[in-house]
Amino acid sequence: MKPCQLFRNEKGFIKFTVVTIILALCVYSGIKFGIPYYKHAALRSEAKELARISLGDVDKTRVLVFEKARELKIPIEEKAILVTKTERSVRVRTSWEETVDLLGYYQKTLRFNIDVEE
Repeated sequence: MKPCQLFRNEKGFIKFTVVTIILALCVYSGIKFGIPYYKHAALRSEAKELARISLGDVDKTRVLVFEKARELKIPIEEKAILVTKTERSVRVRTSWEETVDLLGYYQKTLRFNIDVEE
């Protein structure tokens, strides 16, 4: 098919354009929603590891978790990270919200919680 024949067949060009736009919007939405979930999984993994290797210094563990949250650009304050130590374990708890905005037409607030004990 020659390029100028593509534009003569209006049904084919319109279908192609609509399908391309839909696919682009699906990819865009997947990326916008995927990034916060990736951040949650990364911080949860890091908090679990820090709780595992923690030597009982609650403040140092809190600071390390907060630094990782800042690296991931998670909107959280250091005082919102609760680290408690018992005889056999260290527990890290925190929560935050992120709002995903899709082109200004749809906003969704996602709530994330981390509660790990090692």
